[in-house]
Amino acid sequence: MYSPRQTPPVPPPKPSSSNDPSRISTPASNSPGPRPPPQLPSETNSLPSRIEAPQPIPDPGPQWLPRYLQDKAKPDLATLLQDPDLLSALVHSPQTIHPSLAASHHALQTALAENIRLASHLLELEGRVVSARAATSAQLLSARALERQWRAKQGEMDAALAPFAPASLYQRLAAGVGEQEGVCRALEESFLAGEGGGDGKVAGEREVAEWVRGYREAKKLAYLRRERKERWDEGRVGGWR
Repeated sequence: MYSPRQTPPVPPPKPSSSNDPSRISTPASNSPGPRPPPQLPSETNSLPSRIEAPQPIPDPGPQWLPRYLQDKAKPDLATLLQDPDLLSALVHSPQTIHPSLAASHHALQTALAENIRLASHLLELEGRVVSARAATSAQLLSARALERQWRAKQGEMDAALAPFAPASLYQRLAAGVGEQEGVCRALEESFLAGEGGGDGKVAGEREVAEWVRGYREAKKLAYLRRERKERWDEGRVGGWR
């Protein structure tokens, strides 16, 4: 059997450059979404087949008379022609009607009965459609309410994740670089002030070693922060730019 070619899935989008981390991906919801509207049962098999027309019977022509009138005198026939009700009764009476007219009446009655049945069937379908429409409207309102709830939750999530957004992290990194450089300058100034002080005291070897160790750690941290900021500015930070 022929198998249609499978379409490969669409690759995931690249990280967005927006400062809003919640717009990168939408979390999957564990709650079931609104159910689809109820389906109407198939009515294909219940539709009536086309009514087959009976074989036509030749029209007898204008000279035809019912058997009941064939032996009547002309004055009687003239009287009959002057009474439309009596003439119609004779033409359509089951005992005197012509077979072609009877067949036409039968086809008409069959068509009328079929139309009545179809009208009743359509009324039943209309009731089902109205019920399905009401159910669909209720589900649509429920879906809109869930959408509003999700937007509110998404706003709360955005507010909670705002400190971890790329813009906030970059501002904190830039502030950390300046802060650490200030710490290094303060250490340098404190060392120079101790060496040139008027009290005549000279720092001991242990104090100098501790200052060197602390200054080295401060400079190392300042270098790392400055390097990270430079990498960010150059676009070498994956997933942020």
